[in-house]
Amino acid sequence: MYKMPVRNNHDLNLPAWGPYTKKYIGISHIPDPDKGLRFDLSIFPGFYRREVLVPNAKWESGYHPWEASPDLQYFSYRYELEWKDQVYCDLSFAPVTENVRLARCEMVNQTDLPQNLVLHYMAYMNFPPLKVYSDEALFPALVHLPDDGFWLDALDYDDLKFAITRPTDSLVTDAMRRGEIRYNGLVGGRGVGQGFGKDAGDTLWYHLESQTCLQDARLLLRYRTPQGGSLTLRYSGKWNGVVDLPESQQFNLIAIPLGNVDACACPLVIESLGGTPIDLDGFAIVPAGSEHQVNFTLKEWNPTPLILSGPRESTLILKYEDTETYYGLSWRWENWKVRQFLSSELDRFLRHRVHEHVQTVMRGDGGGHFTNVFLRPIPLEPHTRKVLYGMVCSGTREEVENTLQSYDLSDSQAEAYFDQARSGVAHWNPKPAGRSLLFSQERMSATTLMNVVYPIYAKGKYIRHGTPGKWWDCLYTWDSGFIGLGLLEIDVQRAIDNLNAYVTEPGDPQTAFIHHGSPVPMQFYLFQELMNRTQDRQLLEYFYPRMRQYYLFMAGRIGSSTTRVLPSNLLKTWDYFYNSGGWDDYPPQVYVHANQLEKSVSPVISSSQVIRCGKILQLAAQELGLPDDVADYQADINTIGAAVQKYSWDEGSGYFGYVCHDDQGNPTGILRHNSGQNYNMGLDGVYPLVAGITTPEQEKLLLAHLSSPAEMWTPIGISTVDQSAAYYRVDGYWNGAVWPPHQWIFWKRLLDLNETNFAHKVGKTALDIWAREVDASYHCFEHFIVQSGRGAGWHQFGGLSTPVMKWFASYYQPGTFTTGYDVWVKKLSFSQYNRSLSASLRIDGNPGGVLAVLASMAEPGPGVQYKATWNGQPVPVEEVTPGTLQVLLPRISGATGILEINGS
Repeated sequence: MYKMPVRNNHDLNLPAWGPYTKKYIGISHIPDPDKGLRFDLSIFPGFYRREVLVPNAKWESGYHPWEASPDLQYFSYRYELEWKDQVYCDLSFAPVTENVRLARCEMVNQTDLPQNLVLHYMAYMNFPPLKVYSDEALFPALVHLPDDGFWLDALDYDDLKFAITRPTDSLVTDAMRRGEIRYNGLVGGRGVGQGFGKDAGDTLWYHLESQTCLQDARLLLRYRTPQGGSLTLRYSGKWNGVVDLPESQQFNLIAIPLGNVDACACPLVIESLGGTPIDLDGFAIVPAGSEHQVNFTLKEWNPTPLILSGPRESTLILKYEDTETYYGLSWRWENWKVRQFLSSELDRFLRHRVHEHVQTVMRGDGGGHFTNVFLRPIPLEPHTRKVLYGMVCSGTREEVENTLQSYDLSDSQAEAYFDQARSGVAHWNPKPAGRSLLFSQERMSATTLMNVVYPIYAKGKYIRHGTPGKWWDCLYTWDSGFIGLGLLEIDVQRAIDNLNAYVTEPGDPQTAFIHHGSPVPMQFYLFQELMNRTQDRQLLEYFYPRMRQYYLFMAGRIGSSTTRVLPSNLLKTWDYFYNSGGWDDYPPQVYVHANQLEKSVSPVISSSQVIRCGKILQLAAQELGLPDDVADYQADINTIGAAVQKYSWDEGSGYFGYVCHDDQGNPTGILRHNSGQNYNMGLDGVYPLVAGITTPEQEKLLLAHLSSPAEMWTPIGISTVDQSAAYYRVDGYWNGAVWPPHQWIFWKRLLDLNETNFAHKVGKTALDIWAREVDASYHCFEHFIVQSGRGAGWHQFGGLSTPVMKWFASYYQPGTFTTGYDVWVKKLSFSQYNRSLSASLRIDGNPGGVLAVLASMAEPGPGVQYKATWNGQPVPVEEVTPGTLQVLLPRISGATGILEINGS
């Protein structure tokens, strides 16, 4: 059913061909994953000698992800030439073989007028980026050495220690190595910097691995001092001495005599004696007298391919200088022309040259190259459609030529490939009550599956990576946890790969987990959902030690973590990102940064999240039979929970507050707005409810805040900030908006608290608002504006918006079983047609009362009524939507029981 994850592999198990572009929508190919090169074939529709739709991946540009199979062997887009579905083009791709993809363009004219359309095939090569959010390529240096010389990259160290410990020493951002820099002109584009050398005692450890014996060798150290000044280094190991590095803002070589270098691993230690920071590129080790042969040239990527005629009419072959791979194109339309666009972009340049019908080479800024196969005109009579097929392939020149020569599929044969590929599309099969929501869920599924980009640089490699939106072509920890949660409703394997991308090998000294952005540890929620869905012991044993390492860092207990530096035992994560809960303009968070209070103020969410993560891992440790770990988590839960209760509760407002501390780290009170109000009247202020550490009285007050229309409840869901707060705004990003992610986190907790009516209200409201917006705009937005109820933010968001798929599955997808946080599913099975269920469950949390679980069964026929038993005894059942049951179970902490549901 699914494969176990691969250790230390942060890439995704996806094909070389896929929707990986960060530039213009189409299909991409990865010729060599280690190089970071990406070939794109984008297909632009348009009106003949009129407007052309340029489908830029980085902003709204008239296309929509439409369908996809989870393995991305098949995917499609809809291009809207005349809104809404009056004139449009559906572009899809399907595999023939591993190296051959078919393109299908279905053009539709639903107007009363004839239309003249065009298609632009645009082929182009993309190079590794210098940094995220940029199309600027990385230009590394190439080192040229004499015979018997070798190069040691500065980043290939055994260890690096800064004399002054940094919070990020054990959690280097963006899966980089400690001290890593990426700049043009460094060999391989990478080196050691980040202030290395400034403080005496900054130290690097290496082993020089020589394959031959060198007599009277020289070590040439390549460096620069970007801030000016000079630096003295001490080197030791097999050799001992000091070397002065004079000021040089350009890369410079300093020679160090080594004497004889044996054909073995020789230790080398580099220690700063203090001075200016350096960028250290690496070391060339060469025989004496050959130093002048060491030189460096800048890698110049060549975007212009060799364009070769194909073996048949309407084919061509492209060969790019920087890869051994050849690419072949084939198309079918009688009127076509091959052209070239010499420009870094087409958004403006193609539109500007749309009326050029003579030239075949369009000269722009020269910053890139696009090979254009221009199919024109393509007439469509009123209320007709037309399908054109094309093909793209990769391989050696011989393989590409043979593929182009033998490609002779009829339209019906090509269509058969698409029919087969489309059978793998991620389909929902909801009950009738959910069918009005289906269109919006299908768009969310396609968006989430297709938001994959390459290359992303992580752990020294280039990887494919699921992103919340192609605008964010980078790692993003909390968004990616939600991506995984959404993927779990579509394909378990994709969810496993998603989680595996963000955890690291136990004992990793530099990367406790993969971190970028808001340190909201959604991977723990994904872990619990994945375990409850699969009950797979192997997965549990694989992920548990990795999640424990992640937890220990978040709890301030390993490595360089500074989350628990305050004597109050309240946690804070400001050292790792400005954003505590993902809510960029959350009022007290903005105030803390504006007044530089990061060292002394603790938000509530950081402590609450770690407590909930500890409770999740307690359940896992119990399943694995690890009583010492269970007790270990409980000690943290008790200590941090007591601190939250003692220092953060604000009786006057009924919210928990940000806690201020003095210079010694002692709590001094609640952070307040200048109006005197608790500054934390919002989602952060109710987060102890998620942690499960509130008193019954506090629980009632917090639930009242969430559900009151005068406070946090709005017609479109739960507001981020209490509407009665003096600092509530209507024009904020989070402040004045409703977002799905935290709503889902609280919704899960409502099941534990038997607040089933409110939970259903939250889920149903979110689904209805989502469907209304997607049906209207075809967009999958980030959030919704309280004033209007309309969507806003990124328009193809597959991250924090995925809870809509979770709610949809829980209420409308038969065969879905949903719990709160205090239930661990040991075993679960539905009958063939989802008319009965058997589950072995472990219940945890505070004893007493009842909790709720949701079981989405088949919609009952006439006279059929579902009944449930817990350990053979009847328990209350309520139908919230046809066939979806709320079942109440007695909360006896540590109890294991059997839930049976049957229709009769």
